[in-house]
Amino acid sequence: MEGKLYIVATPIGNLGDITLRSIETLKSADLVLAEDTRVAGKLLSHLGVKKPVWRFDEYASAASYEKIKDLLAEGKNIAFVSDAGTPNIADPGAKLVAFIRQNAQADIIPLPGPSAVVTALSASGLNADKFTFLGYPPHKKGRQTFFKELADIKVRPAVFYESPHRLAKTLEALGSAEIVVCKELTKLHEEVWRGKASEALEYFTKEKGKGEFVIIAP
Repeated sequence: MEGKLYIVATPIGNLGDITLRSIETLKSADLVLAEDTRVAGKLLSHLGVKKPVWRFDEYASAASYEKIKDLLAEGKNIAFVSDAGTPNIADPGAKLVAFIRQNAQADIIPLPGPSAVVTALSASGLNADKFTFLGYPPHKKGRQTFFKELADIKVRPAVFYESPHRLAKTLEALGSAEIVVCKELTKLHEEVWRGKASEALEYFTKEKGKGEFVIIAP
């Protein structure tokens, strides 16, 4: 019997947000695949789980994919986690899932849990019956096009992630647009701020400008 590939959602900050089902799955898995073994190691240590952890990111070799396929064929159960949140949402895990679906008979089982985009929308005060998720804006090439096209998106709100290193440039590009900025969700310095992007540019400076951000354009 083939093993199972579990897609395990992990906390985006507060470790208390992991589900009981995710904990049990990590405990029972034969192997954990992680975008960053150090990040996964901290979570497993917090949970008291001792399992082999292999790095599996966007640079994984073809041989790594074949090895995972072979382990599943041997009946091994494998848990795949991203650094934070639900795997395959703005991270490279979709390649693994697509490969296993095409090349193996193993069941792929998703375990729901934290997601920064959904968490941000829930606290925004905006109607999110429909929304457009855009991941991260391009770092360089295509960045101007990203913000031009953002203004033309019909299905609103539009939601995207941003790092502290590019936050100021992003807020400048948004000009006077009304936005919601969600900073460090579920963490100690969590903040949900609403106003004009030009005002956010003045507000999120120095220490305020550090952390991980979700930006919502109504």
